[in-house]
Amino acid sequence: MPADPLPDGARAEFRSLIEAVAAAPPGTQGFDAFAGLPTPADARPAAVLILFGVLDALPSAHRADAPAVSRDLDVLLLSRAATLRSHAGQVAFPGGRIDPGDDGPVAAALREATEETGLDPAGVDVLGTLENLPVAFSQHLVTPVLAWWRHPSPVGVVDEAESSAVFRAPVADLLDPANRGSTVIRRDGHEWRGPGFLVRHATGEHLVWGFTGMVLDGLFDRLGWTEPWDPTVELPLILPQFDTGR
Repeated sequence: MPADPLPDGARAEFRSLIEAVAAAPPGTQGFDAFAGLPTPADARPAAVLILFGVLDALPSAHRADAPAVSRDLDVLLLSRAATLRSHAGQVAFPGGRIDPGDDGPVAAALREATEETGLDPAGVDVLGTLENLPVAFSQHLVTPVLAWWRHPSPVGVVDEAESSAVFRAPVADLLDPANRGSTVIRRDGHEWRGPGFLVRHATGEHLVWGFTGMVLDGLFDRLGWTEPWDPTVELPLILPQFDTGR
């Protein structure tokens, strides 16, 4: 059996992606799932931290097809509190609105991640930013900040009014076709479908969908990591009654 790949291989591929995005003409390196989506008028700028690193717990049992994906490669996620009015209960990347005092999206993403998870930003190497992505329901224009966790620090829920769980999801688990499917919203004769991922963790089973699912799906496609999965499989999705957005 071949040895597991080294996590540094993934870091190199992230850097190559950032370089490709920076060198590409505008509009040619976008996420396919966001293509054609309108940018909300008066959209508020926001940023999220897509932080990859190496697991501090048991590695994934799934061996990914992608040579760069080791079984201990992970990404930091959190589950939003069920009491929030916007995107309640959804799994998300750490992040939030860019405040006037922030020095751009990178500073905002690191500040929000520190406030939400308690991570030490000194151990985070920012690799670069991806293109801005519109979120019509919350009227935001989001900058994804891609980063590598050089020196991981303990993380957890800082404010229970904002988050119900903070966890590190193995990338190999996310790529496993057994954990993939589509989320479907049917309302008023319309249907919206999007990519979804099941994450089984000590904090419970989490469904990654919506904006976060679309970003992970697009990121894995662009890196060439996606394994064949069945989009006709529908993952169970329960929406809060007061959440009327996608």
